[in-house]
Amino acid sequence: MKAAVFREAHVPMEIEDITVSKPGPRDVLVRTKAVGICHSDAQIYEGNFPMDLPMVLGHESAGVVEQVGCDVRRVKPGDHVVTSPSVFCGACEVCLTGHMSLCTPEVEDEVESRLSKNGQPIFQMGGLGSFAEQMLVHEHAVVKIRDDMPLDRAALIGCAVTTGVGAVIHTANVEVGTTVAVVGCGGVGLSCINGAAIAGASRIIAIDIQASKLDLAKQFGATHVVNAGSGDAVASVIDLTDGGVHYAFEAIGLNTTVEQAFQMLRKGGTATVIGGIPPGVMVSVQGFEFMQEKKIQGSFMGSNRFPVDTPRYVEFYLQGRLHLDDLITDRISLSEVNEGMAALDGGQAVRSVIMFD
Repeated sequence: MKAAVFREAHVPMEIEDITVSKPGPRDVLVRTKAVGICHSDAQIYEGNFPMDLPMVLGHESAGVVEQVGCDVRRVKPGDHVVTSPSVFCGACEVCLTGHMSLCTPEVEDEVESRLSKNGQPIFQMGGLGSFAEQMLVHEHAVVKIRDDMPLDRAALIGCAVTTGVGAVIHTANVEVGTTVAVVGCGGVGLSCINGAAIAGASRIIAIDIQASKLDLAKQFGATHVVNAGSGDAVASVIDLTDGGVHYAFEAIGLNTTVEQAFQMLRKGGTATVIGGIPPGVMVSVQGFEFMQEKKIQGSFMGSNRFPVDTPRYVEFYLQGRLHLDDLITDRISLSEVNEGMAALDGGQAVRSVIMFD
């Protein structure tokens, strides 16, 4: 099969012919139909998160099941599925206490190498490797969805929506009528805004430095926007809310914006960090503010329960409550993956979606 193979940071990926193994007992072979290009892909491409190489990037995807292993019971050939990079085992302490997104199962050992070229292994980002015509994954990495759900939109549920909406609903438990600030209006930030609107927040403030993204944020439910490039964003949020928000979300992954999110809180408020912060980066906050019962917490993949959440998000989209159409900036081919990565990095795209035949 053809795949975009990542071999070295900052070096454009090339489309290569690689070998995919036959499904192991609990493996599922998926024909990739659509995959969104995410900032997590870009961060690995830029070398911010060290990984074993070579690797097929891509993790925000949807497709159709082609084959299944002998022990697979969750899906069958012909099923439409969304993928998840937060594979779970279902039996460990974090799974059994409802924190499936934190599970780190040893599922890679069930086959010697799912992907290879000339006998050398090729790794899969998040156990998926979606920048390829096919994905061979563990059965817990896929969830069956309705056949009438468009797969290019469904792919976005695999990361952006699960991460953004989930951070609001699961991690922060935003209450009806409260105030929310979202720092960063990329795919995850816009999904976070959408989630806050679904949760019933009374005031949702979108913060970014690009006017076009702030305009888009209004379509997702933002009631107010703040351009951080033309003033003090923290002061603006405090002024708009008469003292700060109940909930702030950081969806970029920078220490400065994390610190700003914390500073936007009112007494008793909670800041949730969604953006991926590279190893070694430190965040500083004023210690005395903890005496005002302000809190700061992380969120990984929206604290998801993927098999439960995914069908619900599909229903939200089909009901017109989840604005997936507006997340897609353009649709491209696999051969244009490097251009798609550049468009994301330059801020021209919210989500470029790679489409397969």
